[in-house]
Amino acid sequence: MARDEGLPMTSTSPSPLTLTARSPEDLLALAPVVLGFFPTESVVMLTFGAAAPFHARVDLPDDASGVTELVDALVAPAQHHAVERVVLLLYGSDLMLSRRVWHALRHGFERCGIRVVEAMRVTEERWYPLTGSDQLARRTGIPYDISAHPFLVQAVVDGRVTHGSRDALAATLAPDPDAVRRTEGLLRGASVPGDLLTAGLLSEGLWLESVLTEHLERGSVPDDPTLARVLLDLAHLGLRDAAWSTISRPRSRAAVALWTHAVTRCPDRLVAAPAALLAWSAWLHGNGALAWCGVDLCEGADPGYGLARIVAELLEAAHPPSAWCETIDWKASLDQPPRAG
Repeated sequence: MARDEGLPMTSTSPSPLTLTARSPEDLLALAPVVLGFFPTESVVMLTFGAAAPFHARVDLPDDASGVTELVDALVAPAQHHAVERVVLLLYGSDLMLSRRVWHALRHGFERCGIRVVEAMRVTEERWYPLTGSDQLARRTGIPYDISAHPFLVQAVVDGRVTHGSRDALAATLAPDPDAVRRTEGLLRGASVPGDLLTAGLLSEGLWLESVLTEHLERGSVPDDPTLARVLLDLAHLGLRDAAWSTISRPRSRAAVALWTHAVTRCPDRLVAAPAALLAWSAWLHGNGALAWCGVDLCEGADPGYGLARIVAELLEAAHPPSAWCETIDWKASLDQPPRAG
């Protein structure tokens, strides 16, 4: 079950953005802005009243057998973070399945004392209230058009890209065939640095730490030869950790750009590490949807890869980036195996 979680708009980038929803149409426009894409066949949850409010999205199940898992995926993090109120938006073409999901969610939140202040079933052109006494609106729905909504306009002004779907967001990480061929050419004949002695690994790690820190501080990306060397280094756990150690919350926006650039130019055999670093960067940046895309890309290349699982667990529990306050001691990993999963 695909899911996306993130932080409130006041914590995401490129610049802080506070949006106040006062109507159902506002909520419908808010969802794609906070997610970064227009949701379909899914449930979006917006939370209120917690110390660190968050939003979440999960796929609708194929049938009724997946409803319990869906409810747990939304109720558990809301309860864990002491959420007081939620808004639920059910994007689905299957009326009966949407009703079953809604009833299960309503009971799930009632059991843990979380109030559902608004709930709607949403189709491409109409929304249907799931709460309230307006039976006619429930049957016939209410037409809407958010294409020129101020929230979406403001997102464009602020440089926020809202993709047409989650698949369109994931497609931004697709490999660039010409760039991948250039990288392969630069890697031809090179060997993974696992055969280096510890002193050589330390020297390479210091180079990696230095060059990545410089690019993150400048908001730039490495040229092709430098990137090829970086990607080769990441195949070693200790050197991967040296790259990991350079990513911080203040640098997270630049890190997302750098590792997105890297994964689109990386051969499949080496993509797990940069994809995991992208997922970590996106989580620190407050972009849960992109973080999940990075996790999925990493898992597809190397199932069970450790850093990707860490990010997945943080996302599943809706932990905010402020929860991370540790320092990564990459030098302690230099005597580990050259490739880590």
